[in-house]
Amino acid sequence: MTETSADGGVTAPAWTVRETPVGPLLLAATGRGLVTVVFHAGERTVRRCLARLAGRLGAEPAPGGDDPVLAEAARELDAYFRGGLREFSVPLDWSLTSGFNGRVLRTLSASVPYGSTVGYQTLADRVGEPGAARAVGVAMGSNPLPVVVPCHRVVESGGGLGGFGGGLETKRALLTLEGVLPAPLF
Repeated sequence: MTETSADGGVTAPAWTVRETPVGPLLLAATGRGLVTVVFHAGERTVRRCLARLAGRLGAEPAPGGDDPVLAEAARELDAYFRGGLREFSVPLDWSLTSGFNGRVLRTLSASVPYGSTVGYQTLADRVGEPGAARAVGVAMGSNPLPVVVPCHRVVESGGGLGGFGGGLETKRALLTLEGVLPAPLF
Protein backbone atom coordinates (compact mmCIF):
# COMPACT_ATOMS: atom_id res chain seq x y z
CA MET A 1 0.00 0.00 0.00
CA THR A 2 1.36 3.40 -0.94
CA GLU A 3 0.28 6.97 -0.50
CA THR A 4 -0.64 9.00 -3.57
CA SER A 5 0.03 12.68 -4.08
CA ALA A 6 -2.57 15.26 -5.10
CA ASP A 7 -1.65 14.71 -8.77
CA GLY A 8 -2.24 10.96 -8.44
CA GLY A 9 1.44 9.96 -8.32
CA VAL A 10 2.93 7.72 -5.64
CA THR A 11 4.44 9.54 -2.66
CA ALA A 12 7.90 8.20 -1.92
CA PRO A 13 8.69 6.95 1.55
CA ALA A 14 11.28 9.11 3.30
CA TRP A 15 14.32 7.76 5.14
CA THR A 16 17.26 8.81 7.27
CA VAL A 17 19.97 7.20 9.37
CA ARG A 18 20.16 8.20 13.03
CA GLU A 19 23.16 7.57 15.30
CA THR A 20 22.15 6.06 18.64
CA PRO A 21 23.87 4.43 21.61
CA VAL A 22 23.08 1.01 20.05
CA GLY A 23 24.52 2.00 16.68
CA PRO A 24 23.05 3.60 13.57
CA LEU A 25 19.33 3.09 12.97
CA LEU A 26 17.67 3.42 9.57
CA LEU A 27 14.31 5.14 9.99
CA ALA A 28 11.76 5.23 7.17
CA ALA A 29 8.33 6.83 7.07
CA THR A 30 5.34 7.11 4.77
CA GLY A 31 2.52 9.62 4.84
CA ARG A 32 0.85 7.42 7.48
CA GLY A 33 3.75 7.22 9.91
CA LEU A 34 7.02 5.52 10.79
CA VAL A 35 7.13 2.32 8.72
CA THR A 36 10.46 0.75 9.67
CA VAL A 37 13.42 0.93 12.03
CA VAL A 38 16.51 -1.11 11.11
CA PHE A 39 19.51 -1.82 13.35
CA HIS A 40 23.16 -1.72 12.27
CA ALA A 41 22.41 0.66 9.41
CA GLY A 42 25.74 0.65 7.63
CA GLU A 43 25.88 1.44 3.93
CA ARG A 44 25.23 -2.12 2.73
CA THR A 45 22.33 -2.65 5.14
CA VAL A 46 20.80 0.68 4.11
CA ARG A 47 20.98 -0.18 0.40
CA ARG A 48 19.43 -3.62 0.99
CA CYS A 49 16.63 -2.24 3.19
CA LEU A 50 15.79 0.61 0.83
CA ALA A 51 15.54 -1.83 -2.10
CA ARG A 52 13.25 -4.07 -0.04
CA LEU A 53 11.11 -1.07 0.99
CA ALA A 54 10.78 0.05 -2.63
CA GLY A 55 9.50 -3.40 -3.55
CA ARG A 56 7.09 -3.63 -0.63
CA LEU A 57 5.75 -0.07 -0.81
CA GLY A 58 5.80 0.43 -4.58
CA ALA A 59 7.87 3.62 -4.50
CA GLU A 60 11.58 4.37 -4.27
CA PRO A 61 12.47 5.76 -0.81
CA ALA A 62 13.99 9.25 -0.84
CA PRO A 63 16.23 10.94 1.74
CA GLY A 64 13.86 12.67 4.14
CA GLY A 65 15.75 15.56 5.68
CA ASP A 66 12.61 17.55 6.41
CA ASP A 67 10.02 14.79 6.82
CA PRO A 68 7.94 15.61 9.93
CA VAL A 69 7.40 11.96 10.94
CA LEU A 70 11.13 11.23 10.72
CA ALA A 71 11.89 14.38 12.72
CA GLU A 72 9.41 13.32 15.41
CA ALA A 73 10.78 9.76 15.47
CA ALA A 74 14.34 11.10 15.82
CA ARG A 75 13.33 13.42 18.70
CA GLU A 76 11.53 10.60 20.48
CA LEU A 77 14.38 8.12 19.99
CA ASP A 78 16.88 10.68 21.29
CA ALA A 79 14.69 11.23 24.37
CA TYR A 80 14.27 7.47 24.85
CA PHE A 81 18.01 6.85 24.75
CA ARG A 82 18.58 9.70 27.25
CA GLY A 83 16.11 7.96 29.58
CA GLY A 84 13.51 10.71 29.26
CA LEU A 85 10.84 8.97 27.17
CA ARG A 86 8.89 5.92 28.26
CA GLU A 87 6.18 5.76 25.59
CA PHE A 88 6.48 6.56 21.89
CA SER A 89 3.75 8.64 20.29
CA VAL A 90 5.12 8.95 16.75
CA PRO A 91 2.43 7.73 14.31
CA LEU A 92 3.08 4.23 12.99
CA ASP A 93 2.43 2.79 9.55
CA TRP A 94 1.68 -0.90 10.14
CA SER A 95 1.64 -1.78 6.41
CA LEU A 96 4.75 -4.02 6.62
CA THR A 97 3.02 -6.46 8.97
CA SER A 98 -0.35 -8.15 8.98
CA GLY A 99 -2.28 -11.19 10.17
CA PHE A 100 -1.04 -12.99 13.28
CA ASN A 101 2.27 -11.09 13.33
CA GLY A 102 0.46 -7.77 13.17
CA ARG A 103 -1.90 -8.77 16.00
CA VAL A 104 1.01 -9.85 18.17
CA LEU A 105 2.99 -6.66 17.52
CA ARG A 106 0.00 -4.38 18.20
CA THR A 107 -0.76 -6.29 21.42
CA LEU A 108 2.89 -6.02 22.46
CA SER A 109 2.91 -2.30 21.76
CA ALA A 110 -0.29 -1.70 23.73
CA SER A 111 0.32 -3.99 26.70
CA VAL A 112 4.00 -4.16 27.64
CA PRO A 113 5.14 -0.82 29.06
CA TYR A 114 8.62 0.58 29.52
CA GLY A 115 10.59 -1.20 32.21
CA SER A 116 8.67 -4.47 32.01
CA THR A 117 8.95 -7.72 30.11
CA VAL A 118 6.60 -10.42 28.91
CA GLY A 119 7.16 -14.08 28.07
CA TYR A 120 6.52 -15.47 24.59
CA GLN A 121 3.81 -17.75 26.00
CA THR A 122 2.10 -14.94 27.92
CA LEU A 123 2.00 -12.81 24.78
CA ALA A 124 0.55 -15.76 22.84
CA ASP A 125 -2.15 -16.04 25.52
CA ARG A 126 -2.89 -12.30 25.24
CA VAL A 127 -3.61 -12.60 21.52
CA GLY A 128 -5.87 -15.61 22.11
CA GLU A 129 -3.46 -18.21 20.70
CA PRO A 130 -2.24 -20.19 23.73
CA GLY A 131 -0.29 -22.73 21.67
CA ALA A 132 1.59 -20.15 19.66
CA ALA A 133 4.61 -19.20 21.78
CA ARG A 134 7.02 -20.11 18.95
CA ALA A 135 4.92 -18.17 16.44
CA VAL A 136 5.18 -15.16 18.76
CA GLY A 137 8.96 -15.52 18.47
CA VAL A 138 8.64 -15.45 14.69
CA ALA A 139 6.47 -12.32 14.97
CA MET A 140 9.15 -10.66 17.09
CA GLY A 141 11.74 -11.49 14.44
CA SER A 142 9.58 -9.92 11.75
CA ASN A 143 8.95 -6.67 13.69
CA PRO A 144 9.51 -3.81 11.22
CA LEU A 145 9.55 -1.25 14.06
CA PRO A 146 11.95 -2.46 16.76
CA VAL A 147 12.58 -0.20 19.77
CA VAL A 148 9.36 1.73 19.04
CA VAL A 149 7.36 -1.51 19.07
CA PRO A 150 9.34 -3.04 21.94
CA CYS A 151 10.13 -6.61 20.88
CA HIS A 152 13.21 -6.35 23.12
CA ARG A 153 10.81 -6.68 26.07
CA VAL A 154 9.80 -10.23 25.09
CA VAL A 155 11.83 -12.84 26.97
CA GLU A 156 11.83 -16.57 27.66
CA SER A 157 9.58 -17.80 30.46
CA GLY A 158 12.59 -19.27 32.29
CA GLY A 159 14.26 -15.86 32.47
CA GLY A 160 16.52 -16.14 29.41
CA LEU A 161 16.72 -13.25 26.98
CA GLY A 162 15.54 -15.24 23.97
CA GLY A 163 16.54 -14.01 20.54
CA PHE A 164 16.70 -10.56 19.03
CA GLY A 165 17.13 -9.37 15.45
CA GLY A 166 19.37 -6.51 16.56
CA GLY A 167 21.66 -8.91 18.46
CA LEU A 168 21.65 -9.93 22.10
CA GLU A 169 24.05 -7.13 23.11
CA THR A 170 21.55 -4.60 21.73
CA LYS A 171 18.70 -6.33 23.57
CA ARG A 172 20.71 -6.24 26.80
CA ALA A 173 21.50 -2.55 26.27
CA LEU A 174 17.82 -1.67 25.74
CA LEU A 175 16.68 -3.68 28.78
CA THR A 176 19.44 -2.10 30.87
CA LEU A 177 18.37 1.38 29.73
CA GLU A 178 14.83 0.57 30.87
CA GLY A 179 16.04 -0.72 34.25
CA VAL A 180 15.04 -4.33 33.62
CA LEU A 181 18.66 -5.55 33.74
CA PRO A 182 21.44 -4.17 35.92
CA ALA A 183 24.14 -2.07 34.27
CA PRO A 184 27.31 -4.04 33.52
CA LEU A 185 29.98 -3.81 36.22
CA PHE A 186 32.73 -3.25 33.65
